[in-house]
Amino acid sequence: MRYEGVLTKMKTELQKEVEYYMVFESDFLNVNQILNKRISINFLRYQCMNCGLEKKVFAQGFCYDCYTSIPQTGNWIMNPEMSKAHLDEEDRDLEYEKQVQLKPHIVYLANSSNVKVGVTRKTQVPTRWIDQGAHEAIEIVEVPNRYLAGITEVALKAHVADKTNWRKMLTNDIKDLDLAEEREKLKQFIPEEALQYFLADNTETEIHFPVLQYPKKVKTLNLSKAPFYEGVLKGIKGQYLLFEDGTVFNVRSHEGFVVELSIL
Repeated sequence: MRYEGVLTKMKTELQKEVEYYMVFESDFLNVNQILNKRISINFLRYQCMNCGLEKKVFAQGFCYDCYTSIPQTGNWIMNPEMSKAHLDEEDRDLEYEKQVQLKPHIVYLANSSNVKVGVTRKTQVPTRWIDQGAHEAIEIVEVPNRYLAGITEVALKAHVADKTNWRKMLTNDIKDLDLAEEREKLKQFIPEEALQYFLADNTETEIHFPVLQYPKKVKTLNLSKAPFYEGVLKGIKGQYLLFEDGTVFNVRSHEGFVVELSIL
């Protein structure tokens, strides 16, 4: 069986185990169904996910020209505290920024390798947690815009990590924690403007990933450096494919790569 198309972030569904889908222009693949099968990935060319041109991908699936100009990659994406749509101030495209920033946002705790604080739009729960490989997560506040979420995250990350140790996550070097208890400890550090939105009663969401075998040590596959790979798929966690020989492939970091994927 053979698939060809531009890679995008895998779609997910929270079931007993997370269901993963690779979606191509004219086809899709339920990745769970090819666990324990030998597959090959062959990098063919780049394709910018905005302009569609065959130009080298700079970041997030976009060529350099698009990355530095489109509203989807403004600084407020990675730094939500820089959001200004609530002030009616434009960064790159005020209409787009209002559509995204002036929506309910969640500040959360997720545990994938360690407990970290993060921000996401409410509509991206639990997708965001799945993408990060979190085996448990809980909401801290639900605020009406991205700015309030951003300043809350900034305040809390002085007391808890805001990054995931992806190697520990992929080797399943994890421990369970009482996230409701961790949330209560952090309540005192929430900015006054956001404190009224504190969520005291939400319970943890548990997430189980379809993994048959975790790698003991990980080695990353970078298609820019090694355009062809073949191996037996043993698991999917976060946005990573895990292979029998310890190779891990981050699908999301290869957005904008056109590949031929074959099930052997």
